[in-house]
Amino acid sequence: MSEFRNGGRVLAAALVGTACGASPIPFNILPLVLGPIHAELGWDFAAIAAGVTVFGLIASFLAPVFGGLADRYGVRRVAIGSLIAFAVTFAAFWFVPSNLTGWYIFWAVLGVVGIGSTPVTWSRAVSMWFAKNRGLALGIMLIGTSLSAMIVPQVVTRAMTAYGGWRVAFPVGALFPLLVALPIALLWFREPRADERPSGMSDVAGELIGMTLQQALGGRRFWTLWLSILIIATAYGGAHIHMAQIVALHGFSPAQAATTLGVVALGILAGRLLVGLLFDRLWAPGVAFPAMLLPALACWLLAGATSSLGVIMAGGFLLGFAAGTESDVIAFMAARYFGMAHYGKIYGALYMPFGIGSAISPIIYGMVRDRTGNYDAILLAAVAMFAIGGALLLTLGRYPALEAVGGDAG
Repeated sequence: MSEFRNGGRVLAAALVGTACGASPIPFNILPLVLGPIHAELGWDFAAIAAGVTVFGLIASFLAPVFGGLADRYGVRRVAIGSLIAFAVTFAAFWFVPSNLTGWYIFWAVLGVVGIGSTPVTWSRAVSMWFAKNRGLALGIMLIGTSLSAMIVPQVVTRAMTAYGGWRVAFPVGALFPLLVALPIALLWFREPRADERPSGMSDVAGELIGMTLQQALGGRRFWTLWLSILIIATAYGGAHIHMAQIVALHGFSPAQAATTLGVVALGILAGRLLVGLLFDRLWAPGVAFPAMLLPALACWLLAGATSSLGVIMAGGFLLGFAAGTESDVIAFMAARYFGMAHYGKIYGALYMPFGIGSAISPIIYGMVRDRTGNYDAILLAAVAMFAIGGALLLTLGRYPALEAVGGDAG
């Protein structure tokens, strides 16, 4: 409990920052504007979804850069600066021109400025305040995306209804990082001093323990984890973005689709808390594998077009469990297998497959929808992908013994 007393405010700021950052906000708003943009501008679903692909790919390749900046200059500067830039850029989507080139340019700029407002930065500070309860603390921090998924779609849907049109969704979404996360981050978010760190995180000289990025890249564990994250993110990302359309194909209303997105958020919340708690007590890969079988079942339930609303919501809940588990996997295993000395760079490198998978997945789902009229083929493929991605984690082996490397190497 001393870790929560010492790092509680930082954890709260990281939770709110995660909720209002570039990781959940675009992914919670795009499903709501996908249909209206298609109806107004005539773009096909794959072309619209490709915007978040541009965003995700650029952000993914910049994640190690922002992680390295956080390692060198501290996460406070990087996180707060990126949070402001993300809010301003996202609000500017009001001015997106009625052509795909302009649409993609806006998403590209968002990818350049927004990645520092994601768990790439927030998780470094939390991992430095918590050791024995790291899994639970990271799970609590990542609840932010669940809160975002429960609140943001409801607020944005009402704004779109009240003020008309899909463009208003973006400035309304930008209010969350600007008016909610930023003030709390300015008050509470910081890294611990050397004397505030939990025992075992530093050596006797006060140097953080862990591998360099080069050492991590030279080992089998890194690439196994990298591949697992890529497969799972590819299975999940498009299902989330297209969830409103999946629900609509089953014959339900936009309001019921928004409610289903809220149920997905509950699944994410449950996955993060339960899995994070178990990570602290059991071997993490052994927890993650069965957790990945639940979203596999979800994709099977979501296929077809005749399911009841109860079945759809059950599928949404189990699908959300995947996102909750995967984010815990990245943050927890980056710290546990590679240490904190160069956590930002290593986490950023492991965030890359998450971003790439999340970016290409909506296009794949959109292409299947455009060509077949439904999502069944890709949902059934995702069943196998979740199982394979989870099984890969079982090959990671025991947690390694780590030492301090010192300096700025890596």
